[in-house]
Amino acid sequence: MRVVAALDKFRGTVTAAEAVAAVGHAGWELGVDVDEVPVSDGGEGLLDVLGGPNRTSVVTGPLGRPVEAAWRLDGRTAIIEMARASGLALVGGPERNDPLRASTIGTGQLIERALEQGARRVIVGLGGSATTDGGLGALEALRSPNRLRQVELDVACDVRTRFVDAAEVFAPQKGATRAQVALLTARLQQLARRYREEYGVDVTELEGAGAAGGLAGGLAAIGGRLVPGFELVAEHVELEERIAAADVVVTGEGHLDAQSLDGKVVGGVRDLTRAAGRPLIVIAGDADTDVRAELTADGVTVVSLVERFGPERPLREPRWCIEHAARDALRAL
Repeated sequence: MRVVAALDKFRGTVTAAEAVAAVGHAGWELGVDVDEVPVSDGGEGLLDVLGGPNRTSVVTGPLGRPVEAAWRLDGRTAIIEMARASGLALVGGPERNDPLRASTIGTGQLIERALEQGARRVIVGLGGSATTDGGLGALEALRSPNRLRQVELDVACDVRTRFVDAAEVFAPQKGATRAQVALLTARLQQLARRYREEYGVDVTELEGAGAAGGLAGGLAAIGGRLVPGFELVAEHVELEERIAAADVVVTGEGHLDAQSLDGKVVGGVRDLTRAAGRPLIVIAGDADTDVRAELTADGVTVVSLVERFGPERPLREPRWCIEHAARDALRAL
C-alpha cells in the first residue's frame, strides 16, 4: 500500500512537516510506503512548506515595534509570509492588539527588501494577520508601488472573503469591538474608492480581496494576482500527480469546521482525492459535528483526536496522537 500524507499544520501544536512525519512513522510501523507532503492553504506555514526561510530582515511590526521577520529568496523568487511581519501572534493575540492601529507596513518592507535583492517573482502568503488596514501600510512602505507591475506578484489567499467584508468577518477575532468593526468597515470602503481612483482597480469585485484584513485587495490594486493558497502549494508540490500514484490519502488540520471545506487544505485534498478515486482519511485535532457528518457521508474516514484521546493529550503529545490515529485508521482499511 502506498500512502500520501498531505497535512496542514495543527495550529499551536505541530507544523505541517511534523504532522506528515507522524503519519510517516505510523506507515513505517505498518510496513507501508508513505509519501510525506506538508501542505498549506497559503496562510501560516506557507514559507516552511515552500522550502523554509533563508533570509531575515528587521521590519516594523503590526503595532510599530521592530520585529525580525524570516523570509525566503530562491533564485529570483521571494516567498514572504505576512504573519511573520504583521501577524496577530507578534502582538500577543487579540487581547493585546490595537485593531484600529495595526498595520501591514512590515509586510510591505519585506516586499521592498525582496525587490532590492533581485526578486522577479514575489509570493506573499496571507493569514494570521493582526491587521484590517486594507493593505495601506504595505503599499506606503513601497518606494514605488507601480514597480510591482513589472514583477510577478502572487498573493496566496486562504479565504474568499470580499474586501469590504474583511472587518465584519475577521476583525472581532483580532480584538475589535462592534464599534471598531464599523469604523474599520468604513475605512475599507474609503480605501476601495481610493484604490479605484489611483490604480484603476475595483478591489470590491475580487474574490479573496479581504484576506489578511484586506491586504490581498491592496496588493491586487498594484498588480498582484490573487490565487487560492492551497492551489498554489498543490501545484508547487505536484500533489495531484502524487495522489494519482497513491492507494490511500491522509490529510488533516487542527480544527475541522465549515471553512475547512472552502478553500482550505482538507477541502482541497478531498477534491483531488475524489477526482482520483482514492480513499481519504482526515485527522483533526477537533471536528465540528456537521462537517464530520458531511465528510463521513461522502465516504471519508474522519478521526477527531479530542474524541479519541481526550482534550488534554492532543495538546501535550500531538505527534503521538496523530501517529496512533493514522496507524489505526490505515490498519482498518
